[in-house]
Amino acid sequence: MSTFLQLLLSGLAVGGLYALVALGFTLIYKATRVFNFAVGNFVTIGAFICWSSAVQFHLPIGVSIAMGLAGGALVGWLCDRFALRPLIGQPILAVIVMTLGLSVLLGGISVLVWGGRPRLSPTFMPSGIISLGDVVIAKSLFISFLSAMVIVGILVFFFQRAKAGLAMRATAEDHEVAQAAGIRVKNVFTLIWVISGLCCAAGGILLGTVWRVDLMLSDFGLKVIPAVILGGLESIPGAVIGGLIIGVLEKLAAGYINPLVGGGIQTVFAYIIMLLVLVVKPYGLFGLERIERI
Repeated sequence: MSTFLQLLLSGLAVGGLYALVALGFTLIYKATRVFNFAVGNFVTIGAFICWSSAVQFHLPIGVSIAMGLAGGALVGWLCDRFALRPLIGQPILAVIVMTLGLSVLLGGISVLVWGGRPRLSPTFMPSGIISLGDVVIAKSLFISFLSAMVIVGILVFFFQRAKAGLAMRATAEDHEVAQAAGIRVKNVFTLIWVISGLCCAAGGILLGTVWRVDLMLSDFGLKVIPAVILGGLESIPGAVIGGLIIGVLEKLAAGYINPLVGGGIQTVFAYIIMLLVLVVKPYGLFGLERIERI
């Protein structure tokens, strides 16, 4: 029982970081119908900018975190302004190919600027563990989980109460109706990409603190795709819940299945879940089922 509780707690902590990045992914898809395959690169760049600010330029850690977040927001703005906005009204296939191209481009820039060697992130969280009987969790991972959930809560409040958040929700429902109501839809798209970049950068910074900063963070970012498929592509609560579930299932697979099959199951288990969801319940747990008449 203690093993199960240990895996469950660790999975929830990691799933909180999945949920934060998945929220950024879902925001873009919900409002613009763009499937952003470059989400993992957003995570990587935010983490590397924070690392460079702290280690290479010796800036205070608070300033370094702000630089990482600003870098993620800037990448989101640049992608929208110069890559996605010219494709408004074009076939969806062109947009998908563009996000794939952005992923390759941003990955190449990351290698060019920072190289492929992993880096240790500067420590700004308390070390040690939290013990709950036989179950333990690293303090840094626990604080990262809490930080991710606080950011998610702030964004949910923003969407519910702020004028810009309400404009984003209106745009997500219907572009033409939102434009008729006086909402500048293109500006809303830009704001959404900026917020998505912030979410991904925050996830990358927290991940770099818990583990290390390297190009493999982009693989972590891509694992939010199974999370949003499971929760429902257009559902913000689904993105959060899907991220938590994927984190738990990955840890359970690593603890119970990995020893039986010889290793490596945790790497692909999220994608196995995604394939099963697409076959059994393609709209996810909370997704909106759309019925189109022929």
